[in-house]
Amino acid sequence: MLACAARAEDCGKLAAMTLPHGTVTSAEQLSTEGATTIVHCRVRVTAKPSADSDIRIEVWIPLGTAWNGKFEQVGNGGFAGAMPYSRMLRALLLGYAVAGTDDGHQSTDNVDASWALNHEEKIKDFGWRAISETTLASKLIIQRFKSKAAVKSYFVGCSDGGREALMMAQRFPRYFDGIVAGAPASAMTRLLSSGALRSAQLTSAEGHLSSARLAALQSLVLKSCGNGARYLQDPRQCRPDLQSLKCTGAATATCFTDAQVETAQLMYQEQKDPAKGAPLYGVLPGAEAVKGSWDVWLMGTDDGQKPAGLGYTWNYMANMVMHDPHLDLAKVTAGDIARGELRYASILDADDPDLSAFKARGGKLIQYHGWNDPGIPPGYSLDYHARVAAAMGKIDDFYRLYMVPGMLHCGGGDAPTNVDWQAAIEAWVEQGTPPGALIARGEGETQTLLPF
Repeated sequence: MLACAARAEDCGKLAAMTLPHGTVTSAEQLSTEGATTIVHCRVRVTAKPSADSDIRIEVWIPLGTAWNGKFEQVGNGGFAGAMPYSRMLRALLLGYAVAGTDDGHQSTDNVDASWALNHEEKIKDFGWRAISETTLASKLIIQRFKSKAAVKSYFVGCSDGGREALMMAQRFPRYFDGIVAGAPASAMTRLLSSGALRSAQLTSAEGHLSSARLAALQSLVLKSCGNGARYLQDPRQCRPDLQSLKCTGAATATCFTDAQVETAQLMYQEQKDPAKGAPLYGVLPGAEAVKGSWDVWLMGTDDGQKPAGLGYTWNYMANMVMHDPHLDLAKVTAGDIARGELRYASILDADDPDLSAFKARGGKLIQYHGWNDPGIPPGYSLDYHARVAAAMGKIDDFYRLYMVPGMLHCGGGDAPTNVDWQAAIEAWVEQGTPPGALIARGEGETQTLLPF
């Protein structure tokens, strides 16, 4: 049956398609390799909605009965620059026609934003235009290939992809039936402003926290706030006595100098952004020494690897705000940070609490965030959820937020954090079953999550 359908569905006919802002550059039939084989049409598109745009898009469409009749678009991560192939493959193996984009520029490093230097249209592509172009082109291609539209459409993303997911619900509310927004960088300019302020406030390399000191800090947190548990259920009220870690005699590998205590305090601290006085959230205690946490995002590793958070902040300030590829981040002022935020918030941020149009068209939104996310502090998701509720009143009929104990950025952590968000959003959209208690799994353990 599949072979007959495959012969009837000719990928080649898509190569001549005309798109409003794009060109189909190739269309070929491929098969996945591995335990599951999916014969699909791989379509590549280049979209140019502006003279400086170069948005690469891919659409994968299962042939014949391998298609579940639905469409899913997946988000990117960091500053993007490459196709999110692994996320696309997961959706394809579930039977979806799936699409992704590089967000309008090509790079092998998603921390890099050199593509943005003096390219304002590319910043718009990254901020919101590439994901819209991808949706519109993909739906036209699917319609042409299958001679019918997808019966349901979903957007799933985490980190920058979570920001993109919220952007869809806010700016393009008619595009998707169901959206999953994980650990979204929704207030991206505030998040990066926070990194710039912290960089200016860190005293020196003397304040660096080694892996041994991070372990001492986490041990203090878990003993004082979690009765020695491996992770905290809700770390918001945890106030560890950092002064108890200070060296009282000769320095050791695990005691803290004044500068190191100041560093820890700064990481936890909530500040105010220089533009509008909005909160800049700090990380929450409980997973300081877990691999992939503070070492990767905030401190850098013992062998000298720079923290990712610093890289994102520097790239934003150097290439978008200051237009200086040799920027010394220590010399950036609060005024510089405020100007950047005021200029780019309308392009990059996805924090509009008015989701009324998305709700009115029947859309459903699941948002999740790890309590111990070191890259995007969970306060940003809590803040957004609260502002949507304040603006709209009752929201749990279309929007639910889950906070995951022990989860780092988008996943991982010393806790069971694997949740089938896909199944949850499908059940809500297709069966009308709102998500209630969800099970997070990992390493033979489970924990139950309830909507916030």
